[in-house]
Amino acid sequence: MKTPHTPLRKRPGLRLFLLSLTALVLVSALVWTGWRQGGGDEVIYATQPDLSHPALIERGAYLARAGNCMGCHSDKGGAPFAGGRAIHTPFGAVYASNLTPDPTHGLGGWSAGDFWRAMHHGRSKDGRLLYPAFPYPNYTQVSREDTDALFAFLQSLPPASQAKRSHELRWPFSTQPALAVWRALYFSPTPFVPEPAQSADWNRGAYLVQGLGHCAACHASRNAMGGSNPLDLAGGLIPMQNWYAPSLNSPAEAGVSRWPQDHVLALLKTGTSPSGSVQGPMAEVVLHSTQHLLDSDLRAMAVFLQALPERASDMERAPVTRTQLSQSGGQLYDKHCAQCHGESGQGVAGAYPALAGNRAVNLASPVNLVQVVLHGGYPPATAGNPRPYGMPPYVMDLNDKDTASVLSYIRGSWGNQAAEVTAVDVNQARQRSSR
Repeated sequence: MKTPHTPLRKRPGLRLFLLSLTALVLVSALVWTGWRQGGGDEVIYATQPDLSHPALIERGAYLARAGNCMGCHSDKGGAPFAGGRAIHTPFGAVYASNLTPDPTHGLGGWSAGDFWRAMHHGRSKDGRLLYPAFPYPNYTQVSREDTDALFAFLQSLPPASQAKRSHELRWPFSTQPALAVWRALYFSPTPFVPEPAQSADWNRGAYLVQGLGHCAACHASRNAMGGSNPLDLAGGLIPMQNWYAPSLNSPAEAGVSRWPQDHVLALLKTGTSPSGSVQGPMAEVVLHSTQHLLDSDLRAMAVFLQALPERASDMERAPVTRTQLSQSGGQLYDKHCAQCHGESGQGVAGAYPALAGNRAVNLASPVNLVQVVLHGGYPPATAGNPRPYGMPPYVMDLNDKDTASVLSYIRGSWGNQAAEVTAVDVNQARQRSSR
């Protein structure tokens, strides 16, 4: 007597088992793929440079500036490059490592090959997978010659015996298998390859922007898993800093394709130009990094950035037309803002930026404006602009409703057509900043 055949859809237990088995096989394959990245030790350790050569150390110091390495790897009050600074992510805090040649806590026991593997493959000396808060998805493009020079400079620093703090990441993001899955999905070791059809300046600019400069670490959008395209510069929120890094492709945000090249150079060199100025995280980049670069490298970066294809940002929205503006917002503007920014938002050239037609004012996300009003803002003090004009903080003077009111007035006046800011927007920004 034959046993009746039961279709798979009528056997939920078996179907669940097969689905679970399939998922386990898929995850295992991703873990294996992500874990095995970074082999080829025979190539990694093929050459060992003379790390004491003065020219190599000098070049490494310049490259450390280009990558703004000290910005993350130096904690407040700590020794330069000794690590300890918290890098806050949506998954928890990652603490920057000690890059000094201390034999116990730093890179004293590392070779140039170990350092190259960390930069290019995202692996530590002991083979452990590194978290992409260290932006190796960008640094993978940095040449072996440049990583050798950078390592020579780091080895020349005074050793600092500052112990590395343990990361504070939630499970399962704190595990190596989870990191291996992430790498399989979002990372592939890829050296920089020049584009033959492009100029030498364009290729140099692409190398600096996409590689050591790791601009996409802020200016790329990220998905729920923290994945992004390291070549994408279309803008994105920086949750750990509560700022929005505007799109470098969009003329409505931070694109510079329509700027005179001299204005781009001035912005990178001094933090301010006739076409705009920098604040927030970008002010730190100019202060510690780009103002120290050679004019030839800044020009190359400008050439590359100006050649980016224009496209609308994901954060751009249709203009908002309002029938009326808040009377209280106008009164607050007259009291707190008009003295510097002008009765009609015209600003003062070379001192206070115009608010009328200002791209930062008209961004779809108001988060940067809220930050500046609450906490103030200054362009960086640079050799070309040693005493910049700035804005005082109003966090103790304006409550959430008043801050929203004055910003809504600014975003709807003098031709500006951005959406209103709510008290909830301000409160959320205030709460995130207090963490």
